Amino acid sequence: MWTAREGRWGRRKRALLCCVLVAAGEAAWGQLRYSVPEEPPRGSFVGDVAKDLALQLATIRDRGARILDRGRTRYFALHANSGHLVTAERLDREQLCEGVQRCVLRCEVIVEGEMKVYEIEVEITDINDNAPTFGEAEKELRMSEITAPGSRLSLSKAHDPDVGINSLQSYELSGDEHFSLSVQAGADGEKRPELVLAKALDREEAAFHELVLRAIDGGEPARTGTARIRVSVLDANDNAPVFSQAVYAVRVPEDVPVGSTLLTLTATDADEGINANVKYSFKEISTKASKVLDLDPETGLIRLVRSLDFEEVDSYEMEAQVQDGGGLFDTATISISVTDVNDNEPELTVSSALSEISEDAPSGTVVALLHVQDRDSGANGEVRCSLVGDVPFRLRSSVGSYYSVVTARELDREEVSEYNVTVWASDGGSPSLRSSAVLALRVLDVNDNAPVFAEARYSARLPENNAEGALVLTVRAWDADWGQNARVRYRLAEGRVRGAPLSSYVSVQAETGALYALRSFDYEEVREVGLWVRAEDGGAPALSSNVSVRLLIVDENDNAPQVLYPPSAAGAGWTGVELAPRSAEPGALVAKVVAVDADAGQNAWLSYELAKATEPGLFRVGLHSGEVRTARSPLARDAPRHSLVVVVKDQGRPALSATATLTVVLAESVAELLSELGSAAAPAEPGGSLTRWLVLAVAAVSCLFVAFLLLLLALRLRRWRRSQLLPPASGALRGVPASHFVGIDGVRAFLHSYSHEVSLTADSRKSQRRWAADSCCNTLPARPPPDKAAPLLGEDAAGARGAPPDALPQAQPNTDWRFSQTQRPGTSGSQNGEEGGAWPNNQFDTEMLQAMILASANEAADGNSTLGGGTGTMGLSARYGPQFTLQHVPDYRQNVYIPGSTATLTNAAGKSNAKGSSGGNKKKSGKKEKEKK
Repeated sequence: MWTAREGRWGRRKRALLCCVLVAAGEAAWGQLRYSVPEEPPRGSFVGDVAKDLALQLATIRDRGARILDRGRTRYFALHANSGHLVTAERLDREQLCEGVQRCVLRCEVIVEGEMKVYEIEVEITDINDNAPTFGEAEKELRMSEITAPGSRLSLSKAHDPDVGINSLQSYELSGDEHFSLSVQAGADGEKRPELVLAKALDREEAAFHELVLRAIDGGEPARTGTARIRVSVLDANDNAPVFSQAVYAVRVPEDVPVGSTLLTLTATDADEGINANVKYSFKEISTKASKVLDLDPETGLIRLVRSLDFEEVDSYEMEAQVQDGGGLFDTATISISVTDVNDNEPELTVSSALSEISEDAPSGTVVALLHVQDRDSGANGEVRCSLVGDVPFRLRSSVGSYYSVVTARELDREEVSEYNVTVWASDGGSPSLRSSAVLALRVLDVNDNAPVFAEARYSARLPENNAEGALVLTVRAWDADWGQNARVRYRLAEGRVRGAPLSSYVSVQAETGALYALRSFDYEEVREVGLWVRAEDGGAPALSSNVSVRLLIVDENDNAPQVLYPPSAAGAGWTGVELAPRSAEPGALVAKVVAVDADAGQNAWLSYELAKATEPGLFRVGLHSGEVRTARSPLARDAPRHSLVVVVKDQGRPALSATATLTVVLAESVAELLSELGSAAAPAEPGGSLTRWLVLAVAAVSCLFVAFLLLLLALRLRRWRRSQLLPPASGALRGVPASHFVGIDGVRAFLHSYSHEVSLTADSRKSQRRWAADSCCNTLPARPPPDKAAPLLGEDAAGARGAPPDALPQAQPNTDWRFSQTQRPGTSGSQNGEEGGAWPNNQFDTEMLQAMILASANEAADGNSTLGGGTGTMGLSARYGPQFTLQHVPDYRQNVYIPGSTATLTNAAGKSNAKGSSGGNKKKSGKKEKEKK
């Protein structure tokens, strides 16, 4: 084997060398041709592309020489390092070029750096790798013993996929002297083998002959393929077949299974071979018999293909025939008798039946009429009927083969609403056959059952503060009746809760029985609600039942603790003053905080804790008792007055709380306690920074005010100087609108609008500002009529000296007119010139009047007014009459309390009583002023 393989590869190398030489000659024309035997290993050398194309290996590597990919299978590859063309896939010539004499594969090499393409053709040469094969490895031929010598039989051709000398070349036959082989050449050059009978056959000498046909190709070494041929010698037909009996008779029951063999026909033939091969068939047969019987032509078996029925056909007659291969035959008669068996069930038919019956129907009511019959005869056709199970029905025999089904007792739909009555019919055969019929009977309902609730009583827990319309619970009631009689509707029984109708608290949904809360419950008001729900069916007359429902209101933590002691102080929070001796021992009881919670249970469990203390660690509070006790003995350095804030919390979720403020004074007696309370003028908290800023603010405001007064005084002097240049015509100025001036009531309204009292302390949270109650409720005087001259408030009246002060007309107030937002008294820049009113529209007159009034009031407040008026008149009576006193001019200044000072700056004139006392300012100590407050 190794020698043959080495020789094969030697031939391949020589063929490859020739191909390389041819390729070298064609490389100069840009086309390479190579030849390679088929089936080389992958990576086998095909040709030196670099050498044949005169390309340097560096050019192949650097400029990217490669095989173009056209989307087909790449059978070759180019090595960049060596420049060799090698195989990349298996090369099978028979697969690649089937039926082609010359197999050529083409590919293209591109050198991208040079932009050149080289075409390569590789011819795949054939090797003898396939042996001839026959389409049939074994073939059987038949030949009669009387066949004449020289007769020919065509044999199957062999096929070899190789080409040329490696293809099929010759045939050989071996095995027997009676046959020889003849090979015929066809028009296409194919060789066709034929078997030739060389010697006469004798079946008695040899019944068959074994031959071997061999096909040989021209390869080195040659390959062969074989086929086995078996020639059977056929006998000559000289004897007719004969049945074993002339008449075949058999009796079979009608219930014989389908496919059973009823009879077997037997015939013999003296010949052999094909002449002794007999076939059976029916010569004459009826149509019915042909549908139920089948005769096997080879074996002579008569089988049943359909069920026999004695009631339809009780016997079958037919004639059978047997025939050999030579055409000789014989006939026989066949008789098959069918016997009766109990194979028919009784037929039970419902002639008439009711589908519905009322449950109050009387006993003996007919519900169905049945008819029974059996096709069998004798005992097999006798039928008996019965009912299955314990049902309130019975069978009653009627005319002929009819039975009636009647009620045996009264029916109850609540027990059984539907009946499926099964009636059995049995015959007298052995074994007995039976059939059944089912009567479906529905019992109609009568309203004889009241609704029944699922529970004997209902209870539910409802949290307080529930949403209106919240679902509380659902009651369920069932009625054993059906249809309208079982339709249950719910309603509330009459009742009252805290004097109000029950229907205002809860409601029930008539269809579903859902109970809803119509209002939000408060546990502190209503803790339990008892009611009755009635369920009523839709029958006529209607039946009903009641059930009790108990609603338990569950407490929620919606009430904060309420502090009972210390008692409430008017104004802010809880406050109290307690006395603790300085000689108290640790644990001494100082006070007790008493609190209650309107909730219940855990929500009402209270706990106490000390939230804030002036001296931490001096006092403690009992967690559950609320008792305030000393945690240690008071020391001399401890402040005499302590403020304690106690927080009272409940145990609800979330927890609610309240605070109580206690003032504990360390004193040995009540007198010392009162002295300590009276001497506390300012909070213990430091307020130096706030006081400093307040003083600066007051100083700034005072400076602005003094500057404003000086400006008004300058304007007043300017107006007075101009009035000296005008000739005195009368007591009134002609051509000046009366609306530029204001009467006494207007002055009062102007001054009252700025009258307020401010009390400032170091603690800004305790500062108070009180405005005059009537600062926005005064009215301005009405404008005088157009035909009357308006008097001037600032007139230097030479002509008015002889008239009494009250002779000047005074405008009456208009009760229907009040200040608008833009007409409130103020500086001239705050007025709206477009809005009408009695206040002066002339800026100069207004500012002059304000400066005159404010300067006079300032002098009067200092107690040394020099404006020419009497005491308390601010010097205005000389101009406007004695009725314009200080009682018409409220104090315009602020009452300022400066922390750290013992004096309060007040206006004595502004606080004058009706007696007209001219006393000066009173100065009270800060302590007394605070006690007065």
